[in-house]
Amino acid sequence: MPRDTLTRDQIVRAAVSVLDAEGVDGLNMRRLGSRLGAAATAMYWHVKSKDELVVLAADHVWDEIELPDLAEVGWREAAAALAAGAHGMLGRHFWMLPAMSTHLIHGPNKARYDDRCLAVYETAGFSGPDADQAAATVLMFVIGAAQGEAAELAWRARLRRAGADEEQQLRETIARISEIAEQFPRLRARTTPSMEAAPSLPNEDSFEFGLRTILDGLEARLVAADAADAANAANGRTRSRPESPAG
Repeated sequence: MPRDTLTRDQIVRAAVSVLDAEGVDGLNMRRLGSRLGAAATAMYWHVKSKDELVVLAADHVWDEIELPDLAEVGWREAAAALAAGAHGMLGRHFWMLPAMSTHLIHGPNKARYDDRCLAVYETAGFSGPDADQAAATVLMFVIGAAQGEAAELAWRARLRRAGADEEQQLRETIARISEIAEQFPRLRARTTPSMEAAPSLPNEDSFEFGLRTILDGLEARLVAADAADAANAANGRTRSRPESPAG
């Protein structure tokens, strides 16, 4: 494809496809050009560097998250939807977490998501730095919750680039993890099936449990703040009343 017919959007979309398959380490202009049927040098007419392209691709995938309408849903439902949307996006694009650790991800789509998050927590009753802290806390949880799956997918991508047998490596790694767990009683109990009784399945997965717990905590802070405001207002009214004359 001649460089004058390429667009930045085409390059970014192709970069996302390469990143989804190969990860950040597998992205280079030659591979990208091959996917687009263009010379690697043609990429540089639209993006300055691989680093810029990673940032553009990262911002692009933030647009996948559907933003809840605060006129239609409550703040908790909106917060849960935003968190689940980000968690799903990170699960689809495992390379995002490594990219976020080495690049300052920014752009209109990331800003769009952040702005709606702040709107959610301001609607809930948080203001100023408290709204920032609430949004950051939930996002940090989402990132942490996505870490395990993303790490495995990144590991598999690295094995593919090296031409290794993914499944054989996985079996050997699991065996080693089980061997280590045997040395610790609580880990051993969770990795060794019991013949006496099967553990009951949780009603929700770990992401849902963690998110609900965080939102419960944020809601509790709002309730406590409202109670404190009410108490302060009551005390203020009491203090403002004139004292009865002595005698």
